[in-house]
Amino acid sequence: MKHVCAVCCRLSADRMSCAEEQKGEIEALESIYTGDIEILETKPFYKFTIPIQTESKNHDSLEGMKCQLQFAYTANYPSEPPEIEIIDDEGMEEEHIKKLFEHLNTEAENNLGMVMIFTLVSAAQEYLNVLHDNLLEEKEKERVRLLEEEEEAEKKRFEGTRVTVETFLAWKASFDAEISALHKSKKETEKKLTGKELFLRDSKLNESDLQFLQDGDVAVQIDESLFQDLDDLELDDDDDS
Repeated sequence: MKHVCAVCCRLSADRMSCAEEQKGEIEALESIYTGDIEILETKPFYKFTIPIQTESKNHDSLEGMKCQLQFAYTANYPSEPPEIEIIDDEGMEEEHIKKLFEHLNTEAENNLGMVMIFTLVSAAQEYLNVLHDNLLEEKEKERVRLLEEEEEAEKKRFEGTRVTVETFLAWKASFDAEISALHKSKKETEKKLTGKELFLRDSKLNESDLQFLQDGDVAVQIDESLFQDLDDLELDDDDDS
């Protein structure tokens, strides 16, 4: 019985010690983070939030990051980690939140046995800044890459395509094949034309006979006597029939 009472007294003393450490840490945090820390609950244990944000929050090229770190003491804190949540985040993707949470839990495990909230907040602030700087660097590299691609494309537009023996021979073979196909198509089309179509297509044919009469060496003579006795011809009158 005496042994049980001794164990209970030891546990009670330990809890009292944890409660005192917790109260003392809260007072220190209120002094450090004046105006920023918000106490949400005091019983059964303290629950509070402290905001963090990237130092380059208003950077023109990339939206900054910020969030609230929510801590809740447990009965045995700081002998065990506090409960940690990341809330009210802005500019952070799910992956960023997950990595920050894992980082805070690792830091908490490394600081067991001593009050650690200031250490955790500082670690989270540094982690957020490094993450944001890395994203800025990646964005700048991407901007430079796109700019170099545009400059290279612009150069190619002015330089044109470089001609080698291989590219010239390939172009000539393609060009010859295209010309041959055009000639073949033209011949096939002309074969299918009728005499009338050919006559109408070539206007010179309209004057070929006349030109022959005017420019030819053959003298064409007309016998005018054939037309002198037209009055003697007896022509039937269609009206009388």
